[in-house]
Amino acid sequence: MRTDRDASRGAGFPPDRRADDRLGDVRIPEATVARLATYLRVCGTLGERGLSTVSSEELAVAAGVNSAKLRKDLSYLGSYGIRGVGYDLATLTEQIARTLGVSVHRSVVLIGLGNLGLALANYGGFGSRGFRIRALIDADPYRVGTTVCGLFVRDIAELDQVVAEENITIAIVTTPASVAQDVCDRVVAAGITSILNFAPVVLAVPSSVDVRKVDLAAELQILSFHESRKSAAVGAGLR
Repeated sequence: MRTDRDASRGAGFPPDRRADDRLGDVRIPEATVARLATYLRVCGTLGERGLSTVSSEELAVAAGVNSAKLRKDLSYLGSYGIRGVGYDLATLTEQIARTLGVSVHRSVVLIGLGNLGLALANYGGFGSRGFRIRALIDADPYRVGTTVCGLFVRDIAELDQVVAEENITIAIVTTPASVAQDVCDRVVAAGITSILNFAPVVLAVPSSVDVRKVDLAAELQILSFHESRKSAAVGAGLR
């Protein structure tokens, strides 16, 4: 049994942790996997601008990393670019998407339709990034049976059936902390092994289950820390 504490650290994973590359036996560092998602988003934006090639420097600046790190990350994909030309954008986009496993759409269930859950259900950007919310789940009898974004809200008791019917592979959990672990246990029992957790609690899951934790309050606290440091630096400069 493990918790999602490590999985919440994104690019801060210890360097010896590795993720399986979808292309074969190459082992890609978890920090690189996190950055690949950013590169894929940037490639999509550049493609929408009509670009066909991009240099490592341009892509690095747009992704917020240095070009040496970017070139090393892309080398795990077997993509090295052409000196003086850069990377073919369509090929690079396809390579990253295939490595991340989003070259085909993955079906997602969203559990918990409070304010955050409703906002995520209404977000239109998942489809372009390789994901489709195929089912909405809630335990509130006043919410169950209603329709949100064209989807019929199902009862949590139907989770096993929903997962089987819709071939769900990923669950998004936006429930209150008090019920998040119970919901997580139901999700795991239904056969889902990837969970995106928005609930403000650390979930205990089997070692075969991957959990990513999104803690918005913690991110704001980190920004507050940096604001305090900047204010202190300004104050010191005035003395």
